[in-house]
Order: sequence, then C-alpha cells, then structure tokens
Amino acid sequence: MTSTPLTWLYAPGDRPEVVAKAMRSGADVVVVDLEDAVAPDRTAYALAATTELLSSPHPVPVHVRLPTTHRSPRGTAVIASLASLPGLCALRVPKVTHSTDIHRIAALAAGVPLHPLLESALAIEHAHAIATAHPAVRGISIGEADLRADLGLPDDRGLDWSRGRVVVAARAAGLPPPAQSVHPDIRDLEGLAASCAHGRALGFLGRAAIHPRQLPVIERAYLPTPAEIAAAEEIVEAAAVDPGALALPDGRFVDAAVVAAARRTLSLTRRG
Repeated sequence: MTSTPLTWLYAPGDRPEVVAKAMRSGADVVVVDLEDAVAPDRTAYALAATTELLSSPHPVPVHVRLPTTHRSPRGTAVIASLASLPGLCALRVPKVTHSTDIHRIAALAAGVPLHPLLESALAIEHAHAIATAHPAVRGISIGEADLRADLGLPDDRGLDWSRGRVVVAARAAGLPPPAQSVHPDIRDLEGLAASCAHGRALGFLGRAAIHPRQLPVIERAYLPTPAEIAAAEEIVEAAAVDPGALALPDGRFVDAAVVAAARRTLSLTRRG
C-alpha cells in the first residue's frame, strides 16, 4: 500500500470477478460495495462472496461499503460478521447523519477503521461532530449524488460550499483531506481531469473511481507537478539552513506553515 492513498476503486460485491480485476487494477484501495451497486435480491450473495474474499488478507487494502440497511437488525448482523474478517481494512458507512451512527457501528466493529459518507444536508451540518465522533473514524467524504438530490441542485456547481465545509471539518478533526466523490461518466476522462483539478483547488486529496480507466487520470491530477516539486524542495532546503521565517531569492516569504505544505507535497512524490 502507498503511504498516501489517491485512488479508491469501487467494485460491486455481487461480482467477484470484477472485484478480482479491481484488486489487480493498481488502485490504492479497493472498496467492495454492498450498497448502491448491488440489487436487493443479490445482497445475500454479495455478503457471502465478500465474506469469502475477506477470509484472508490481501496486498491491496480492502474496504467494504455497508448497505444502507446498516441501522436495521439485519444490518447489525452484517457489521458484526464483517468486523471479524482478517482481510477487512475498513468500513465505509453510507448515509451517516449523526455522531450516534458512528458510536453504534464502532461498538459493533471494535478496532475496525470507519469512513463515514456524508450524503445529506443534515450530515453536512454535522460534519465536524461526525469526524470527531470516535477514534475509529479515519476519514470523511461526501456522497455527492445523494447530496445533490437532497439539496435539489441541477448540477455540481452548487456543491462547492458543502465540499469546502467537509474539507475544513476533516482538517479541524485532524483527519486526512477527504477524497473526492466518484465521477459517474467513465468515458468522460477530460471532464474527470477538470473536475479533479477543481477538487484539488478546494483541498481534496485523491478520488473514488468506478472504473480502472479513471485511475491514471486521478493520479496524474493529484500528484505534484515537476514545478511544484522543485518549489517544495527549494523551500525545504532553505528551511533546513534557517528554520525561522525567511524570504527566498524570488521574493516568496516562507514560514512554518509554508514549510509544512512543502513537506506534504514532497511526501506524495515518495508513493511506492
């Protein structure tokens, strides 16, 4: 696994052959989906296939997105059964609205990292409370299709305020920057690249994908450019000589916050 995941590839839990391809795709994390990608009459089979898959660890980290019925007695049983599997690295929890959702699942899946998905106006309002609900929370992100429907937005432009709020909530909670939500058109690679550039400008880091062809586009968008690497190296080298605030030869002012940002940039160049 790379130290900083940039790509999270979803695969339907009732399609073991697709999950197997996802494991070989080069994605940093594979997310086995038991929610939207699985028809209701296939959920039992999807759970059985996922249980078999996670009966042993894998070189690629595997997360499972829980079904939306995770609050029901049946959902409680699903969480308990998944939590004990040696190949499970984390649970992605859809439709979270309150911190109480996290407390309940953390109690059922002790020791399993949780990634809440914020998919409604109420969830966005509670973003920081959800992010800080429990030590098991390792990241938060937005489910944009559901959020856009909840807000009645005709297109993605109206989501930027919510996106910014979740980025700030994650930072305030000491969590990694959120990954962007999926780009639903797997043929529109130019649109994906433009959307990733916009997300990066808002403070996101990496993105979920629904097809392997999207992975190289996401990685290129989020890896630092040669110019960004050179600038970061100059800042870090200057700070090593003089750890206080200073001005570079081109007039740029450098302080501790700028140095920290430069080090984050260089950490992405060391992806293995």
